[in-house]
Amino acid sequence: MTTKLVWKNPNATVSCEWLHNNLNNPDIRIYDCTTYLHYQDNDPSLPYIVESGRKKYEIKHIKNSNFMDLHLDLSDEKSPYRFTLPKLEKLADKFKNLGIGADFHIILYSRNGAQWSARLWWMLRSVGIDNVSILDGGFNEWERNGLPTSQKILNFPPSDFEFTPRENIFVNKQVVIDAIDNPESVILNSLTRDIHKGQNPRYGRLGRIPKSKNIPFHELLDSETGKFKAIEELTKIFEINKITKDKNIVNYCGGGIAASLEAFVLYQLGFENVVIYDNSLHEWAAIDQTLPMEND
Repeated sequence: MTTKLVWKNPNATVSCEWLHNNLNNPDIRIYDCTTYLHYQDNDPSLPYIVESGRKKYEIKHIKNSNFMDLHLDLSDEKSPYRFTLPKLEKLADKFKNLGIGADFHIILYSRNGAQWSARLWWMLRSVGIDNVSILDGGFNEWERNGLPTSQKILNFPPSDFEFTPRENIFVNKQVVIDAIDNPESVILNSLTRDIHKGQNPRYGRLGRIPKSKNIPFHELLDSETGKFKAIEELTKIFEINKITKDKNIVNYCGGGIAASLEAFVLYQLGFENVVIYDNSLHEWAAIDQTLPMEND
């Protein structure tokens, strides 16, 4: 008898239909966490210009939602990288000021891929907030279904939660170095295949972290709806790539965003040991020239 596959935490995603039915529930707080990347070809130390999604939010957003600014408010402003995780104590205070609290079910959505919601999902988890869901399909799916939007700018009052840090979710380059020759670890690149193979110089030095495997993050989403693929399809993708649950999985990409999506899917498939290399290739390939690279 075949065991039916199920998400580890079915409540970590919600459908547009579910959110529509619960849109006026006072125990729910909804956040647009869209960020845009404008890629550049002439400066590997600055592979993309970051644009906040706030302007698009102000024009139109899901009714009753607030905005989270990942780049300008929720990343380490002193870091040379674009999205470095702040100190967890500081991050917790930022979330509290945005209205994140233990009494609320937090819903995250974005307009240009679930990777932005996944990044915030893991960041919230890192400070001890677990009642968080990603809107499957995001804002685009919401609009396709003709569901209510608004121009009203909403700011939730500050809230509170018990700060219980998880310091092992986002890791630094030393953890990655140690994983290269560790048979118990798998290093997984979430970027496109041309970058992985060394055919695209976006991050300066060509190629990938040595011995890493490649599953482009967009292959985990339906290309038309932006929703997560069926659990059976996702399971098969990782099985084909011989990524098994007995390994420690180190996820990386360009700046820790796409890797967050891949880590989220692995978590939902029941992988227990999943981490995200925070600064990823922006540090490894573009800034620290001493780190080893591999290409085809």
